[in-house]
Amino acid sequence: MLEKVKLAMGITATAYDAELNDLIDAALLDLGIAGIDSEQIHDKLIQRAVITYCRMMFRSPADFENLRQAYEMQKGNLRQATGYTDWGDGAYGTCGCADSHI
Repeated sequence: MLEKVKLAMGITATAYDAELNDLIDAALLDLGIAGIDSEQIHDKLIQRAVITYCRMMFRSPADFENLRQAYEMQKGNLRQATGYTDWGDGAYGTCGCADSHI
């Protein structure tokens, strides 16, 4: 995953590898908190969300707000898509949404 993130960000040096690996881990944890099964690391949609998260959090980019909106949209889409959550069948009622019990 590190090489995909570096390629997407135009980084060729290894100087930022530790920081980028931390960001990748943080992205996967954030997706997991949202109920997304981040074990599917080879899935292209999850990879794209991780890359967007890394771009958003790396070195205070000028387009932070655009990247944040893009990441939140990607995360929201994954939460609603079949097969991407780890909630299991019926964990939140018949609609499958976490807001159903609020």
